[in-house]
Amino acid sequence: MAERRPVADRLPTFPWDRLAPYKETAAQHPDGIVDLSVGTPVDPVPPRLRAALAEAADTPGYPQTYGTRALRESISGWLARRHQVQVDPDATLPTIGSKELVAWLPTLLGLGPGDTVVFPELAYPTYDVGARIAGATPVAADSLTQLGPVRPGLLWINSPANPTGRVLGLEHLRKVVSWARERGVVVASDECYLELGWEGERPLSILHPEVCGGSHEGLLAVHSLSKRSNLAGYRAGFVAGDPALVQQLLQARKHAGMMVPAPVQAAMRAALDDDEHAEEQKQRYAARRTQLRDALEKAGWQITHSEAGLYLWASHPDYDAWGSVRVLAEQGILVAPGEFYGPAGARHVRVAFTATDERVAAAVKRLAEL
Repeated sequence: MAERRPVADRLPTFPWDRLAPYKETAAQHPDGIVDLSVGTPVDPVPPRLRAALAEAADTPGYPQTYGTRALRESISGWLARRHQVQVDPDATLPTIGSKELVAWLPTLLGLGPGDTVVFPELAYPTYDVGARIAGATPVAADSLTQLGPVRPGLLWINSPANPTGRVLGLEHLRKVVSWARERGVVVASDECYLELGWEGERPLSILHPEVCGGSHEGLLAVHSLSKRSNLAGYRAGFVAGDPALVQQLLQARKHAGMMVPAPVQAAMRAALDDDEHAEEQKQRYAARRTQLRDALEKAGWQITHSEAGLYLWASHPDYDAWGSVRVLAEQGILVAPGEFYGPAGARHVRVAFTATDERVAAAVKRLAEL
């Protein structure tokens, strides 16, 4: 009998465990910790969304893996209204948040040993984890020329990017699509921060007609309502794109019981049909971003990229990533070291601006004392 190897043995150490001692240090500040390490929403779920959840609470039967037709129409409508993307409702699929899909996508696509999953050199760690769960080979590369003869089974892109906030322009996205189609490679675009552009070019979906030529063949766009609508606790996301790929995911997910709860589906529909609450939330983030950016720069940190998303990508000439983490923790401010996202982040920290106004003000005051 072949030796069994638990999936956990193929995975790296959970990075956030390494931050625990610094969190303890920050928590000792007389005015309490300002936790800017994780981009978790802290503002209330909009009342309309909570009402939709409550109204759908009496749903004793199993929900559909495919989601309701009404939800899929709301997904399609939102993509068209907000991002000029035309997707048939049948080419959309709700997911249990976006992280779940990212982690399981290589497996659901049938990848395994001998296959390669490619993702950016600075990237959300779950791209790497998803490859390892499937038994595929993870490869971090920023340039397609770095891959040489390698033909990936799956290529991840992320714009706006976590952790850097970098936005990939139209020509870059076109080149990715062209390269992938010439080789029959599936492209998955993580677009969870698509509506959170601050400076420069407006972020574009991989499914935008100017990017993909009007065809979604070989393309998947992954979205989340965690940031836009404060629904991180609801686990509300979706994927859209190539109808054949969406159907492949649907069939596998039916067998695996990957179903978004019916009340959450109702809340998702309410969120996607309403742009006002999302704009209000964006303005809250904009104000916090401006305050933290100014304070960090005055304290000696340099901000690079960060033109979109919910983070500031910061470096200090006197410290590496962990040095910055230590100095800021001593002031009661917790941030994430850049190396959590790849070796290229060894001199940077990721600073989330998802804390409350009161905690952001506290951080600004402490940075002024450095």
